[in-house]
Amino acid sequence: MHESILRDIGLSPNEARVYEVLLMLGNASVQDISTKAKVHRRNVYDSLVKLVDKGLVSQAVQGKERRFRATDPKRLMGIIKEKEERLEKALPQLEQRFQKLPETEQVYIYRGIQGFRNYMQDILDVGEDVYCVGAKGGWFDPRLRAFRHHFYRELKKKKLKCYHLFDWEMLKHIGKEQEIESPVPEHLHEARFLPPEYSTDCAIDFFGDRIVTFTGLNVNQLSDDIMLFVLVSRKLVEGYKKWFQMLWKASVPYEDIKDKEDK
Repeated sequence: MHESILRDIGLSPNEARVYEVLLMLGNASVQDISTKAKVHRRNVYDSLVKLVDKGLVSQAVQGKERRFRATDPKRLMGIIKEKEERLEKALPQLEQRFQKLPETEQVYIYRGIQGFRNYMQDILDVGEDVYCVGAKGGWFDPRLRAFRHHFYRELKKKKLKCYHLFDWEMLKHIGKEQEIESPVPEHLHEARFLPPEYSTDCAIDFFGDRIVTFTGLNVNQLSDDIMLFVLVSRKLVEGYKKWFQMLWKASVPYEDIKDKEDK
């Protein structure tokens, strides 16, 4: 019944089976356990020794026979906590080793709405500012609404900035989104616009060591078959940032356009 859960926390298949059988039988002999669990007696013995060491089984002698009983299942939580404590102690050294590993470049693909959501989660996991070229408000797709609000809260909590070079068509949508969204998407305060003649149905975002190229983008909406090509290379990202700075300086700030419209 619960064998898969017991295995997930570190028990072997036989240990999980033996422990669960003992919870049903109470005080039992090796033969009783073997019959009920359908595990060979020799394997039952091995499993009982390990379960006793883990504090999950107690044993007693009745006459000439050894009998076994499961301890309180709350002990399982103790095992998990012990593992967490051991991991916490080892984690700093593991992280040091990880930081010494040479960076490896790789490429992979995300597809569809779930793939786009994975890309948004990558932004939060990487935890570095985001730069977007040819942005079209894909985050505003109605199918992402629930996740989008979580995403905005995490951006604010992590103090991440998102610099958007929007396609010109997005100009008439930005103010409306800020009025209807909650929380207010603060990333839109860092927005500029590419000239109208440079609009496309593609975009490039980069952050940390990731470069994400999109196809299948529409204003505030994603195609069902959208594809995201992800390239992992911090060196390339550093180069893209320099190109972005040039484009950013040459583009029109949202505040300037808004001031002209207000006048």
